[in-house]
Amino acid sequence: MKRVVVTGLGVVSPLGNTIDTYWDNLVNGTSGAGLITRFNTDKFKTKLACELKSFEPEKHLDRNEIKRSDLFTQYALYAATEAVQDAGIDIAKENPFDIGVIWGVGQGGMETFESEVESFVKGDYNPRFSPFFIPKLIVNLAAGMISMKFGFQGINYCTVSACATANTALMDAFNYIRLGKAKVIVTGGSEAPITQASIGGFSALKAMSTRNDDPATASRPFDINRDGFVMGEGAGAIILEDYDHAVQRGAKIYAEMIGASMTADAYHMTSPHPEGIGASMAMKQTLEEGGINPAELNYLNLHATSTPVGDIAELNAVAKTFPDLSKLYLGATKSMTGHLLGAAGAIEAIASIKATMHNLIPPTINVEELDPKIPAEMNIVLKDALETEVKYAMSNAFGFGGHNSTVLFKKA
Repeated sequence: MKRVVVTGLGVVSPLGNTIDTYWDNLVNGTSGAGLITRFNTDKFKTKLACELKSFEPEKHLDRNEIKRSDLFTQYALYAATEAVQDAGIDIAKENPFDIGVIWGVGQGGMETFESEVESFVKGDYNPRFSPFFIPKLIVNLAAGMISMKFGFQGINYCTVSACATANTALMDAFNYIRLGKAKVIVTGGSEAPITQASIGGFSALKAMSTRNDDPATASRPFDINRDGFVMGEGAGAIILEDYDHAVQRGAKIYAEMIGASMTADAYHMTSPHPEGIGASMAMKQTLEEGGINPAELNYLNLHATSTPVGDIAELNAVAKTFPDLSKLYLGATKSMTGHLLGAAGAIEAIASIKATMHNLIPPTINVEELDPKIPAEMNIVLKDALETEVKYAMSNAFGFGGHNSTVLFKKA
């Protein structure tokens, strides 16, 4: 099996649109949440979200790319461009069929769908829809547009597994490179779910926070008074590469990806298994594939969305997986970024990679009183970032439908 390394990173997030800005805000415990500005929320119970700040697509996209793509694809193109540039990939020096794109998107063009259908109903289209309606809507266009932008002609497709989506993309990219099917893969995920339909739909499920009077503290994983997740948006891009290829071209190596796994709860449409059986198995399989025992893991970035049921179920899974919790530090970066659905795993994998680079674990913010159901021996990093050795970092992402996905990185 080939070794797989990380050689490039790119991000568009509620905490910043560069890797350095994103990381600085994470370790400083900055909240990305605020009142929604995209649409009038008078009719909505949830009026807050983690929106992007000062997103300027024209920095990396041309006019046609912006005109012909939904926001989720714009975010993907932006983050992918930063990652490709960061990795120093020169297509003129590569076989284009050796470079692929495996990209994760959970919902796709929700904003496009809403605006097109609304215009049709109002009679603005009589009777035709925009010719760009379907290309802007479908989830695979992000992967396709990235390949077109850079001329990457290798494997190219989109993964969809709800909020486990980006980790699924990472796992597939990892395995294709290990098997020698590609030298380089642009992977990650993007999502643009701050729309009326998306916010309204998740609100109907009673899954979202309604702490509208204080948005900055609304995302509070593990807190006794948590009342649901906060929607986020953006993209994370990671360049995974065959180790030998990376060394041959003199690429900088940020970390090594050494394991990934997926399981299913086979339990409920929207709720995780309360005992975390499937999630625990995903973590165990990932550790086994990475060749490390549970006691060696330093940092686990939890899925931890700030829902009453989900947080405890995941910690039950952690307790099943790690008999000795004394040296394992836990964190929930969603307390700052909100939940980016299909993109969540990507930006959280980036946080995990950066933790190994800097020996620094971002905090979990907004926890005023820990849920008493949480075992006292669990080391959750609260309020302030923790400086400690991070040789291995793991990241969880779980999704509606019972999808459990876990990825594992090793310090370069």
